[in-house]
Order: sequence, then structure tokens, then C-alpha cells
Amino acid sequence: MGKIKSFFVKIGRWFKNHAPTRRRIIQIYTALLFNANIKGLFGKGDNIIYHGGTKNLCAPGLNCYSCPGAIAACPLGALQNSLMTSDRSTPYFILGILGVFGLLLGRTICGFLCPMGLAQELLYKIKTPKLKKSRYTRILSYFKYVLLVVFVIAIPLIYNTVPAFCKYICPAGTSASVLQLANGNNADLYGMLGFLFSWKFMLLMAFIVLSVFIFRFFCRFICPLGAIYGLFNKIALIGVKLDEKKCIDCGLCVQTCKMDIRKVGDHECINCGECLSVCPTQAISWKGSKIFLPKSEISSPVKEAEGQEVKPLSAVLASGSCNGSVTTENVCAADVVQTDSAPVSNGAEQTPEAKHSVVVAKFKKRAFWLQFSAWALAAAVLISALVYYNFFAPTDVTMVYKEGDRCPDFTLERTFDTAGAYDKDGNRIEKFSMLENRGTVTVLNYWYTDCGPCVAELPGFNRVKEELGGEVTMIAIHAKDMTSNAEIQRFLDEKSNIDSATGEVTYWKNYSIMFALDTSDTYKMLGGKSTYPMTVIIDKSGVISFVQQGPLSEELLRTKVQEALNG
Repeated sequence: MGKIKSFFVKIGRWFKNHAPTRRRIIQIYTALLFNANIKGLFGKGDNIIYHGGTKNLCAPGLNCYSCPGAIAACPLGALQNSLMTSDRSTPYFILGILGVFGLLLGRTICGFLCPMGLAQELLYKIKTPKLKKSRYTRILSYFKYVLLVVFVIAIPLIYNTVPAFCKYICPAGTSASVLQLANGNNADLYGMLGFLFSWKFMLLMAFIVLSVFIFRFFCRFICPLGAIYGLFNKIALIGVKLDEKKCIDCGLCVQTCKMDIRKVGDHECINCGECLSVCPTQAISWKGSKIFLPKSEISSPVKEAEGQEVKPLSAVLASGSCNGSVTTENVCAADVVQTDSAPVSNGAEQTPEAKHSVVVAKFKKRAFWLQFSAWALAAAVLISALVYYNFFAPTDVTMVYKEGDRCPDFTLERTFDTAGAYDKDGNRIEKFSMLENRGTVTVLNYWYTDCGPCVAELPGFNRVKEELGGEVTMIAIHAKDMTSNAEIQRFLDEKSNIDSATGEVTYWKNYSIMFALDTSDTYKMLGGKSTYPMTVIIDKSGVISFVQQGPLSEELLRTKVQEALNG
């Protein structure tokens, strides 16, 4: 019996020693909350991604909009998109959101609310030799400000619709792509992989490996969102602060911190609170505590009738005058008189110490119910979110047209300047209307400039178009928000192909295909499932006769177009 009892005692001790801290619980909680659409991880095609109303809101931390589980937008991605579409005017809305987050929490968001921060801390727990911080890592920590200026602000402003950081660097977006590729229901996504994905996948692997050896590698050296929040750290409402009057410059806080701080609360501090426990004079405390607990209930001195002052709790502990044991209220047990608010039994008035203990008791009771209410509310919010997004929320509200359906009428508001964008009289065709094109076979090919399979198959499409001439209308529709219109036009002007048989060079700007932009989101409407290229053939009567997700050979294209012409 004793052995069984000893076993359970050991188990209990293990759980006690390995129990997660409150900060870790909050990190896990927010990661689940911001990615509550868990069913997206196991769904198929574009329907795995939630497109509802909360996607118009920003999560505080770095959390990719395109992640299958995401229920909100990433503030960094939203900033880039707002700059891209601002026409160089100030995007007040997103700047206001970032300002509110920053003024309230600063880099507390990095320490408590960012899923990427949680992932890096868990990777760092892997037992390996670690690279310690130094003056060199402190210098490198400023690199994220360079990325902020160049990739988040400058490039989106100069090259419209190029979210440079999200497109070329961000590991959160790459992680979302890997999650989709790992889902066996989405094998058709492999057809769209190209150089850009390979580059970002290598970056992701580098970030993962470096995070094992370097504490929060991405946060410290790369993350522009952390750079933004760092600018608010000193003035943020919530965070840690240093009382310089109490500080003895022992340096324990800086030595304990794994971030590249120069002092508590500076722009590199993520407000994790680990420094509070190592400060010998209790000079470090939480900002914002007065919002929830009046100062009089924390450390205000109690005065005797004659004007004598009794030291507050923190001062008693810091003074070193405590001869008894220290209680959880940070006050000497020997100095605390356990009593209630009633007068003492001998009729004498309560001593200041007795009054102080009453304040402590009220504070402890209030703190308990405040914490209980907060955790109960948080649990209710998380459970409600998980139930709603996984059982009730629609993932995709777009009406999808399939083979055999009549193709809806739509208009593409922008075409690019190539030979295919001119009519027989030499007039420039600025728009493409499906309604006006009824009566001919129409081929729609969805592509984008960085998609290797897309670029490889389009020369074959042009050859089919030149063979059939006016019998068929062929439109190459570039994906929306992948790159700027100017960049697409530049690509078309400079791209060329060499005929292996004749050696003849053909520039894409001379293609007979019309190149347009998907301004009406027709890709999803016609069944697109995040796979590029995609080809849709519509017969003379306006019925969708063929849909191909992924690359299409020239031979099969020619066969399907002939079938539509003969039908």
C-alpha cells in the first residue's frame, strides 16, 4: 500500500514541477482562439479556409490570414495590403488598429499572445547547446527594423499589390501552406509549387533550426510586427516597469532575460515577467495593475492616529527586517495579526498591523474572484469559438459552378497591353465581358507570374489559339493580389520563348491570347481550389464543358477545344 501511495505522490510531484506557467497557458489559449477553425486542417481545397466576418478583424500577434485554422487577419499582412491599395495615402484604419494594440499592450503581445512566439519557445526547449546573447545579437536585433522599412512599407508603396514580407519571407504563411500540403485531401496543390515556395520552405526550415539553438530567433532578428510594437513599449498601458529609485543596478534582470534588452521595458522586452522574481529589491512590477486593484489595497501604508506610518508589504520584505517566515502575501508572518474587522476582544482598538492584515485578506479574496471570473470568461469564449467555427460557421460562401452548369455572366475590368488585347480594327479592349462573348468557345486559363507550371503551359495555349483564330476566345486570367499590375505588364513585355525546332523567339507581348486580371473573383466561382494553373472551357451555348485543376497538356487542350467546337 505504501508503494502505491509513494507512486502517486511522485506522479503528483512530477505534474506540480512540470505544470505550465500562466503565461504558457495564455499562449496556448490564444493560439487555439486565433486558429479556432480546426476543421480547416482536415478539409479539402479552398473550402478549408474560413472567409467569414471575423477575417476583417486583426489578431494581435503574427497569424497568417491563409492558415486553414485562422479566424482573423494578420496585422502585418493587413498593413501591407492597406499600403498597396492606399495609392500612397495614409491607411488610417490599420494604423489605428496597430496603434491601439501598441498603446494597450506593446510587446506584451509578443510575450503572451503571438502563436509564432509560442512555437519558437517550444522549439528552444529541445535540449541542445544554446547560443547565448551578446553584443553581436543585440546589434542584429535591429535588423527587423530594416525589414520593416523595406519589405513592409517601401516595397508595397512602390510596387502596388506586392506584400513583400508576406510573399517572400514570412514563415507563418509558409507554415499555413505546409499544413495544406500535409493534408492528404489536397494532393492537387503540388501542381502549383515553384521556386517561390521552395525559397520560403528553405527559410522556414532555417527559422525552425535556428530557433532550437537561439531563443526566439525570428522575434529577435526578423519580425517587423515586433519592431512596431517595440516602439510602443515604454508608453504601453500593460507591461513591466522599473522603479529606478529602488533599483540597485545589480544587473540580474538583464542577465536573466533571454532577449536583447538593455534594461527592463525597452523596445526589445517582450514583457514576459520572468525578471520580477529575480529582482532583490522588487524594483520591477507590472504596469496597469492599478486598473484592476486600487493602490491602497496593494501597498498603501496604514497610518496610526498619531501619524506614525506602517511600512507597506513590499517595503517590509525589501527592508530585510522580517524575522519570521514569509507568507504568500509577501509579509512577515510574525508581524501579521490574524483578525477581522471587528474590534479586539479586550475592547482596545485594532493596531495598524491588524488593520493591515484585514486589507491583505480583502485583497486576497478580491484577487481570487477576479482571477476566477477572468479564467471562467476566457474558457467560455474559447469553447464558444471552437463550437461555432467548427460546427456552424460557413467556410466558403461563394457559389461554385461546375461542369454542365451554365457559366455566369461576369466582367473582367482590366486587361493587359498585349497583341491579344486589340480587336481587328486595332482598338484596345479594356474589359472582357462573358455576356458579350456568347456564341464562341471560350477558354479561361488561371495563372500567376511566379507559378512555374502556369508559365510553362501558356506557350502551348497560344499555339492552339493561333491555329484556331477567331473560332475560340482565349483569356489568361492572372490571380488577384499576387503581384502588382505594373509587375505583370513588365513580365509580359520581357518574357519570351524560343522554339526548339526553328529557333524563333516569341515574346509574350505578341501573344494572341488576351491577358486579364481576375477583378471579379471568378476563380473561386468556377471551382478554383487554391491550385494553379486551372483551365475552364465554355462551349458556344455558355455551358461549362471542361474544368482542369493543375497543368494541362497542349494535346489535351486541343482535343477539348475541338469537342466544344463540334458540340
